Amino acid sequence: MNIGDQKSTSRAFTASDIDDYIALGGAKPGADIVPEPLIGGLFSYLLGVELPGPGTMYLKQETDFIAPARVGDTLTAKVEITQLRPEKKLIDLRTSCRDGDGALVADGRALVYLDAPHWPVTG
Repeated sequence: MNIGDQKSTSRAFTASDIDDYIALGGAKPGADIVPEPLIGGLFSYLLGVELPGPGTMYLKQETDFIAPARVGDTLTAKVEITQLRPEKKLIDLRTSCRDGDGALVADGRALVYLDAPHWPVTG
């Protein structure tokens, strides 16, 4: 792992996805709006599966939701390493999500802990 490494994932949420979210106890969003926790889930997936990946412990997430995401629009979430602190086994990442037109939907940062055997990193 190095500063600047990044991973992304894309997903279009359907009306059925929103119904499932509401059935699990989520608040009903405005018409044709993707609930913010579903967008946050894209970041959780990336951090736990892609970068840094398995063994990652999610410590902190700060997200500013800039614009609503529309049901059916393809959203692309991205995480990018901005700082490595191997002495504390901490990794800082920028998180962002854009809609199908490239407009920023969400922007923020995450702090994760990554235990051995994944350390040391190279940068």
